[in-house]
Amino acid sequence: MLAIAALWVAPAFSQAINEQDAARFLTQATFGPTPAEIAKVKAMGYSAWIDDQLSQPLPALGHQAYWDQRNAALVPLKSHATTNEVTASFWRMAVTGGDQLRQRLAFALSEIFVVSLADNCGDNLGARSVASYLDMLDAMAFSRYRELLEHIALHPAMGCYLSHLHNEKEDLDSGRVPDENFAREVMQLFSIGLYELNPDGTRQLNAAGQPIETYQARDVSELAKVFTGFSWDCPQPRNEGCFLKGINGVTGRSYEDRNVMAMVPYPQYHSTSAKHFLGVTIAAQSSPNPQESLRMALDTLASHHNTAPFISKQLIQRLVTANPSPAYVARVAKVFLDQGGNLGATVKAILLDPEARDSRVAKASQTFGKVREPILRVTALLRAFGGLSMSGDYLMRPTDDPGFGLAQSPMKSPSVFNFFRPGYVPPGTAAAEAGLVNPEMQIATAVSAAGYVNFMRGLIEVGAGWNGLDQKTGPVDVQFGFNQHPDDPLLLLTDSPERLMDVINARLFYGWMSTGLRAKILEAVTSIDFHPEDEKERLAMRRHRLWSALLLAVASPEYLIQR
Repeated sequence: MLAIAALWVAPAFSQAINEQDAARFLTQATFGPTPAEIAKVKAMGYSAWIDDQLSQPLPALGHQAYWDQRNAALVPLKSHATTNEVTASFWRMAVTGGDQLRQRLAFALSEIFVVSLADNCGDNLGARSVASYLDMLDAMAFSRYRELLEHIALHPAMGCYLSHLHNEKEDLDSGRVPDENFAREVMQLFSIGLYELNPDGTRQLNAAGQPIETYQARDVSELAKVFTGFSWDCPQPRNEGCFLKGINGVTGRSYEDRNVMAMVPYPQYHSTSAKHFLGVTIAAQSSPNPQESLRMALDTLASHHNTAPFISKQLIQRLVTANPSPAYVARVAKVFLDQGGNLGATVKAILLDPEARDSRVAKASQTFGKVREPILRVTALLRAFGGLSMSGDYLMRPTDDPGFGLAQSPMKSPSVFNFFRPGYVPPGTAAAEAGLVNPEMQIATAVSAAGYVNFMRGLIEVGAGWNGLDQKTGPVDVQFGFNQHPDDPLLLLTDSPERLMDVINARLFYGWMSTGLRAKILEAVTSIDFHPEDEKERLAMRRHRLWSALLLAVASPEYLIQR
């Protein structure tokens, strides 16, 4: 896999990488720059840094293992792990993981190939299944797209979420037809999209100037037959109870690991009729062969001419810019095709493309960049200023409440369409008039704007999350060092507000903070003057100065935009 990725030759960058450009690169490739990672990029260069990340091992403690570990600790307390443990594991990996490129790409993939803790499948053991799904995205992040698509199709979290788990073949006598949910979404959202595309991601038009649909209702109903006869991988015998309810055929009890093991075929439940979709026919089968039907269907979707530009453009949107030029999409899609859908090579092409790396053009452009989604605003702040977990587990609570949180929480989308759609255009805006999409604005409301500021204020001043196995007692778990240590270097910097602004500018804005914003924050900071006569008052003044500076910075439009 990595050898294939290395075959693509990255464009050369002749100039030495400065701190600003390194930080900007890491904003696209990670959950946020840190001083240590900036130094590494400057020393290694962009391409070598990416290659190093492609070779990083999977985390020693994965999401499912973490869920199991927490559950084992909670059982003696007459409790159990829930969706909260999936949330905490995500934040732990995002903030501290050394394999940042993998974690960042897996997050992007989770927003394309959506399963959700908000669904009934996300409760209790279903939450363990979502943790396993996250592990799968981690493991497959740098693999071939075709391999990833098969792992997604057969994962029980997806099988439950899009209801092709224990999907039965058609029955003419009863009128039963296969469930079409996954068949529809695997085309619309996971592979080819709604409309025929050119290699550069622009829509093909018919003679009337209208977009051409990629599939019809018949394609959905026919493809649905492919996804019949797959269900839980229970211990033998794989009987009707195992297929329908995940019942262990030996003991008659539910088999807990059914929710984390890839689904397996049950030929007796698979449709044997011919399947006609997207111009391809899978011939009628004298003996049911669900594995062969699946292989042909996924091969068809992976090799479809739409797939390369459709997936490439969405990954560019998630990592770099909401409105990539057609030329940018075409270059990345070509790498996708040339490298057989290798996602490691594709993400390398995305990050090293001249449009991604030319900071001068990006800074001057009115269309380049994207709104930084709320989760990434928080991870960037935590990583920039050393946010730490008192337990080591980053016990963050779900943050999807728009009034008191971020209007977004990892793996808790309200639907298969994610929190925001890649083609969303906010109505009545300058972006709409210019024909631009602005996906992240779909969750931006007056309520969520206030909720975000309130959340960030709480995080900066008192921390976030919970502590202790009971999730109630003790101080909140996620803290900044400047609230724990009176002699923290950042606190001492508040005695020299100009120097403090330099640090905030470098770590949160990669040196691009405007003079106007800097002046406003500086004015606010210097206005906080207690004339302290003792150490306690001096510490209070320093903390209020730092809190105010950071909150004004992360609430500013300049921070909310990733360029």
